[in-house]
Amino acid sequence: MSSMKNIDRLYEEKDGKNKIEKGTLYIVSTPIGNLSDMTYRAVHVLSNVDFIAAEDTRNTPKLLMHYGIKKPLVSYFEHNKAQRGEQIAERLQNGESCALVTDAGTPAISDPGEDLVKLCRSLGIPTVPVPGACAAITALTVSGLFTAKFAFEGFLTTAKGDRKRLLQSIKHDTRTLIFYEAPHKLLDTLQDMLDNLGNRQIALCRELTKINEQVMNTTFSQAIEYYNENRPKGEFVIVVEGYKESDEDAFWADMTEQEHVSFYINGGMAKMDAIKAAAKDRKIPKGELYKKLL
Repeated sequence: MSSMKNIDRLYEEKDGKNKIEKGTLYIVSTPIGNLSDMTYRAVHVLSNVDFIAAEDTRNTPKLLMHYGIKKPLVSYFEHNKAQRGEQIAERLQNGESCALVTDAGTPAISDPGEDLVKLCRSLGIPTVPVPGACAAITALTVSGLFTAKFAFEGFLTTAKGDRKRLLQSIKHDTRTLIFYEAPHKLLDTLQDMLDNLGNRQIALCRELTKINEQVMNTTFSQAIEYYNENRPKGEFVIVVEGYKESDEDAFWADMTEQEHVSFYINGGMAKMDAIKAAAKDRKIPKGELYKKLL
């Protein structure tokens, strides 16, 4: 296939930077939907390693066929990762090279590939990232929510008690929160989030990069109402705004202005600094608060 030869020539650099190294595990990101999101480097690596470890050996061949890649596949998924991981590591130690791919997106993110990477690192086997598509980051970039600080939570556990404890533990996290969810679990998850996190702004990102891609900016309550009338379809990324403290649940909400200032004074602040801090909390001019306390 001429296009493959052109890609290989593109990566045959004199410094050998893109040469496939023996005994190395390559963590290769693949498209989450649109096959055009495959990188040249990913095609090059998959075309030249000795074998490919795939989460789904029924799905990955479709991707390889699209790019004219023919390489031996071994299955590596949640229920065989312990035994198969040792086998892959042994082959790497014997000098073979391997590309790790997941069903879609970046391996080791909410994915059993995490354990293989950990095993290889512990054995001193070189691991090389080949970056590309990742549903969590893709959703964050189009969410319209705060992107400078975020926390990826992946799939929530289906155990009710554990799920509630987890949601309660992140309730006051001010970072944007990112979750994955399957369509048949979406309504229950949205309801649990509403019950534990409050009715926040969210971006529901569905079928990213695919024909039916949809990004909906809404709230938990509005999303529940919508999907009670419209059956959820496709894979979802839920991007949730971080916690924002309101005056109603602030620590000083039940304090008088004098008690608020005294709180800071008792903590070691000078009186004027305490007035300044209390005024900032209450979003009023410090001079106004000073006059009230004369």
